[in-house]
Amino acid sequence: MKPVLLAGETFHVTSFASKGHEVGASSRYSNGATRFIQALADHGIEVTQIGGERCEADFPKSLEALSNYSAVILSDVGALSLLYTPETRAGKRSVNRLELLRKWVEAGGALMMAGGYTSFQGIDGAAMFHGTPIEDCLPVQIQYTPDGLEAPEGLDPVTLNTDHPVLAGLTTTMPYVLGMNRVIQRTDPSSQTLVACNHRQAQFPLLSVREYGAGRTLAWMTDIGPHWLSSDFMAWEGYDLLMVNMVRWLRSRS
Repeated sequence: MKPVLLAGETFHVTSFASKGHEVGASSRYSNGATRFIQALADHGIEVTQIGGERCEADFPKSLEALSNYSAVILSDVGALSLLYTPETRAGKRSVNRLELLRKWVEAGGALMMAGGYTSFQGIDGAAMFHGTPIEDCLPVQIQYTPDGLEAPEGLDPVTLNTDHPVLAGLTTTMPYVLGMNRVIQRTDPSSQTLVACNHRQAQFPLLSVREYGAGRTLAWMTDIGPHWLSSDFMAWEGYDLLMVNMVRWLRSRS
């Protein structure tokens, strides 16, 4: 089976320490997907990761290049990181990779978006996927306002459809999450929400799936790793199976 392409989940942290007139700086590079990648690898699923800082130059720019992958996962990487290309930086026409991904799914590809500060519309609205071709093919609609929800008290997932293959084999309840992106469930029959979370008299989709054209899409509205996924969720016996089920369902149609 072809590998899965994971775009995003990397970041740099720069810190300053002030001691009187002396100021020191340090920087570190982090990858929030190590647990996720290991879970898939343990079940024979190869992952090729392109960090957010590399998407402009390295993310596929043709259907032929996308065909090298069995599924694409966008996780904590904003729309601009995919829309910018080396050509547009030079003031020239280039491909719209959001429309390219939509066409790829319609023709039989598999696309997942995972939640985070720069997923869906984003914690401060900077992810900017509302009104894009990516939104057109996802199982949820994206709000035009900032959609990040921090919930230090915890949000308890509520399973709405236990019979779907994505949830197959899960014998214990999903642990709480500490945040998510607030999106709107589509009402057409091609989309369904499998898991939701309740917050302030409203229910928001947490896990939704869709048949789109000849392909499939999946939206997971919280992190695939810390911090929105709680330590209890990360240690949960069902974590590996849930993540693997998501990917297997996505690419099983192809």
